[in-house]
Amino acid sequence: MSTDRSALTAQLARSGHALLLPPAAAAALQLDLGALDALRDSWERLPRDAYLRDGGAYRARRHSCYLLPAAGVLAPVPHRPHWQPTSYNALHGGLTRWFEPIEPAVAGAPAWRQLLSALGGLFGELQPVARWHIEAHQFRIDTAGGIGRPTPEGAHRDGVDFVAVILVGRRDVRGGETRVFDANGPAGVRFTMEEPWTMLLMNDARVIHETTPIQADGAPGARDTLVLTYRARGFQAPEEDGE
Repeated sequence: MSTDRSALTAQLARSGHALLLPPAAAAALQLDLGALDALRDSWERLPRDAYLRDGGAYRARRHSCYLLPAAGVLAPVPHRPHWQPTSYNALHGGLTRWFEPIEPAVAGAPAWRQLLSALGGLFGELQPVARWHIEAHQFRIDTAGGIGRPTPEGAHRDGVDFVAVILVGRRDVRGGETRVFDANGPAGVRFTMEEPWTMLLMNDARVIHETTPIQADGAPGARDTLVLTYRARGFQAPEEDGE
C-alpha cells in the first residue's frame, strides 16, 4: 500500500471523511482520469427526475446497482428502484423511485469499473465485508429554471456505510458549497469542489452532508456529479422504513 493510500485510510478512520483532488484520487485508486473524462458526455443525456417533491425541474439522473464481493469482480444486478427510509430522507423517503439505468457504454467501460471497484477495495480496508451493495447515481443539477438544489432534502445521511460524492463538472454556476459535519457534534468543514474528479469520501455513520443551492453565473449552467453508495447489509428496501 502506498504512503498516499495509507494516509487516506488513516484520515477516513480518524475524521470520517476525506477530500481528494484529482491527482490524489488517481494515485490512491489507480484511476485513468483521461478515460473517465471520456464518460463525461453521458451526463448530457440524463433523463429528468420526475420525483422531486419540491415542485422543481432542476434535476436529471440515472441509477444502477452492483455487487462487489470482497474477493471478486464487480457485477451489475437486475435493474431495481432506488428507495430510502423517511428517517434518512424526509423529503423523498418512502418513495419507490425508478430511474433509467446508466448507459451500457458507461457501465461497461473499464474506467468506470475500476472506479467502483477501487473505492470498494478502499472502504473494505476500513470495514471488511463479504460484499458491497453499490448504488451509482449520475446527477445533473441545472439552473435553466432558476435555483438548482443538489440536496433538496437538506443535511442528511444516506443510510449506507460509505458514500463517495464525485464532481464530474460544473459550468456557469455560483454556489454549490459542500458541507460535512460530525453527526454527533459541532465540528465540520466547508468547501466548493471545482475540478472534475474531485472526490469527497465519507463514513455515512459518522457524518452528515449537504451541498448548497446553485444559481446561474451569466448563462444558465449545470453541476454534474456521480454519487456512489456502499452498503454491506443489502440494498435498502421498504421493510426498513422506520429504522
